Amino acid sequence: MLFTSAVITGLGLGAMYGLIALGFHITYTVSNTVNFAQGSAMMVGSVLGFVLMVTLGMPFWIAAPIALAGCAVFGLIVERFLVRPFVERNSDAWLMATVAGGIVVDNVVLFTFGKEPRSLPSPLASQSIDFFGTGVYPLQLVIPVVGVVVAIALQLVFRRTNIGKVLLAVVQNRDAARLMGINAKVVVAFAFAISTALAGLAGLLIAPLFSVHSDMGTLFGLKAFAVAILGGITSASGVIVAGLLYGVIEALVTAYLGSTYTQIVVFSMIILALALRPNGLLGHATVNKV
Repeated sequence: MLFTSAVITGLGLGAMYGLIALGFHITYTVSNTVNFAQGSAMMVGSVLGFVLMVTLGMPFWIAAPIALAGCAVFGLIVERFLVRPFVERNSDAWLMATVAGGIVVDNVVLFTFGKEPRSLPSPLASQSIDFFGTGVYPLQLVIPVVGVVVAIALQLVFRRTNIGKVLLAVVQNRDAARLMGINAKVVVAFAFAISTALAGLAGLLIAPLFSVHSDMGTLFGLKAFAVAILGGITSASGVIVAGLLYGVIEALVTAYLGSTYTQIVVFSMIILALALRPNGLLGHATVNKV
């Protein structure tokens, strides 16, 4: 029973890491940059969900799109003011700028929303059901499904649709894409908006199982980046697989060894995995054409 419970918990957590990590995958695939404020975007999604549903009394089907739109706007702001100015000058300072931007947002929410953790009620997390002899919330079963569906959808978009081809064209050859009438700046901004919306979705899903507070995204963002690297940041399927594996291993270590050993064991395994597969589980090395 302990094993089953840990696996189910781990799949839910892993799907959250995977959703946030998919944001890293999207921005890297399109622009060769990543947004280190992804954890903050997840927190923004949770906080907006709480404010809209609990404070303002909106139903989920109205509040969720508004919250995700707010996260997308956050992504647009990050791209425009924290990434684009540095990329245009061939500077890597966007790395620190996105980290700093996330810290600023976390503290703004701290002063406006408050520091006390709050609970976001959900009908899918109010009463447990029996699943293979252990009690779980329906939401814990829904979250991994959502993560897998999103990863599959992204793969199909990149490989089978015109939008996906446009996104890939920008990163492969921005000048050629511009000559074809593709506005590279708009495409990259769109990628950042989708990236932070995915993080916001993760926040909305996980909020009923955890407390909502201003710094909830910090550790999630760090782990999600580890998942993105472990899975192969160029592969959406690799990212979600790595997320699920990471979540399950983390939950099993916590259940059997205790939380004291969780980060030691899990991150040691990540180091070992990357030593054996430097490009990640399903990633591939970048080929430079000359």
